Amino acid sequence: MAGQDGQLPQDRAAEPRPLLVRREGPVWVLTLHDPKTRNALSPRLYEELVAALQQAGADPEVGAIVLTGAGGHFCAGGNLRQLATRHALPEAARRQRVEALHGVVRALRDCPKPVVVAVEGAAAGAGLSLALAGDLLVAARDAVFSVAYVKVGLTPDGGATALLAGFVSRQVLTELCLTGERISGERLHTLGAVNRLTEPGEALKAALALAGQLAAGPQRAMARIKHLCRVAHEHSLEQQMALEALYMPWSQADEEAREGIGAFLEKRAPDFTALRRSAASSGRPRG
Repeated sequence: MAGQDGQLPQDRAAEPRPLLVRREGPVWVLTLHDPKTRNALSPRLYEELVAALQQAGADPEVGAIVLTGAGGHFCAGGNLRQLATRHALPEAARRQRVEALHGVVRALRDCPKPVVVAVEGAAAGAGLSLALAGDLLVAARDAVFSVAYVKVGLTPDGGATALLAGFVSRQVLTELCLTGERISGERLHTLGAVNRLTEPGEALKAALALAGQLAAGPQRAMARIKHLCRVAHEHSLEQQMALEALYMPWSQADEEAREGIGAFLEKRAPDFTALRRSAASSGRPRG
């Protein structure tokens, strides 16, 4: 990823940028940027996307993140020209490439800031995994999602089977993976995987509006909420209540709760962004 001054290392300066990063106020917009391949994935993209997520997660001025794709598509998944040469690599090297993708999925999951994914056009293969790995998903009505691996003799990666299993039955999951058939944004919305369904061309606009709303919220409380939601399907009731019993006392002692509760009692809107500005200017740790 580029440094703070936006400059790339000398040996990469002439290469096309696979990821564009821009600020929209407190929202970072991360754009997969290889329109010629419908934003197919690459090792450099993995590296830059993980770095951007980590940087945004640590930046107190960032309230939320939007992940989208350039050129009318989200992501076509793996680059088949590159995948065609993988058979010549040792198994350990092939696995390393898969683990690099899994590192991106983990970075999306572990980022403390809410990630809103905006999908137009295609989200196929590992592109589907990235779309589902975010916290909230906004999709155009005519967007197309597919677990397309079987069509080229491959098996899913990027957590696709686990992420889809959170929304569909085993039978539907098996059908999607064995046939590689496309599923529309409209159907995925019906299944519960898409939070906001938009008209074509409106997904990014709606995602930015949603991210802007989230960016005004209490960051530390939302980071805890994000984690609670991420592990809820994996935990038993007792495990989940134990985690809630850890997070609630932390939240009660936080100045975010004092501001939120005080605002409610005083019949005014809470100003969590003022707390962040105050902490940043004073150099106080943010917990």
